[in-house]
Amino acid sequence: MKNTFYTSIILLFLVAACSNSTPETVKKQSQKAKNIQDLNGFSKAYFASGCFWCVEAIFEEVDGVVEVVSGYAGGTEKDPTYEQVSAGRTSHAEAVEVYYDPLKVDFKTLVVVFFGSHDPTTLNQQGPDRGAQYRSIAFYNDENERRIIENHIKALETENVFDGEIVTEVRPIQHFYKAEEYHQNYEKNNPNNPYIQKVSIPRLKRFEAKYPELLKNH
Repeated sequence: MKNTFYTSIILLFLVAACSNSTPETVKKQSQKAKNIQDLNGFSKAYFASGCFWCVEAIFEEVDGVVEVVSGYAGGTEKDPTYEQVSAGRTSHAEAVEVYYDPLKVDFKTLVVVFFGSHDPTTLNQQGPDRGAQYRSIAFYNDENERRIIENHIKALETENVFDGEIVTEVRPIQHFYKAEEYHQNYEKNNPNNPYIQKVSIPRLKRFEAKYPELLKNH
C-alpha cells in the first residue's frame, strides 16, 4: 500500500485479495455492510492519521466504539477512489468514520485515542507513509467538538508531550466517502499482508500497551 518500499508487494496482495476472496471474507464484509445500515442511533466522529487500515483497527478496540469505517475526507473531489487518493491525485486524506455510544465513551476520549495513537508532529507523513493523503486531521461536527480538540492540543503542547510542533489540522467534517469494500476490516481480514505485519499490527500493539483501560473487555 503505502511506502515505496512496500508498494509492489502490497499491490500484489491487493490483487490477490480482490480475485481470491474466501466465502468467509465475503460473509464478513456483507455483515459489516449490514451493520452500518443499523447505526443511525449512534454518534459519529472522524479522524485521519495515516493508513486507514491502521486507524480503523485501533478505534475498533476502544470500548464504546460500535463500528469503524475506512474512507476518505478532507478534500474537495466527489466520490474519490483508492487509486486516486493513494497516489496523491486528490486533496483527500485516508480517514475513518467512528460510530460510538456516547453513554460508554465520549468524544474527548476519542480525541485522546487519536492523539495517543500516532505522531501528530510529522507533516504529511505517518510512519513509512508519506504524502498529504496521510496527514493528521481531527474533524469536528460542531463548535463543542472543535473546542475539545483545540483544548487537548493546548494541553499536549503545555505538557511538552511531543518533541516537535503539532501539525494536526482541525477542521469541520464536510463529506466522508466510504472506501472500497475490500479496505473494510482490512487488518483483521489480511493478517499476513506484509504491511499489516510490519506497520499496522505493531502500531496497534503500541496503542494497546499505552491505553489498556480504554480497550474492550479490559
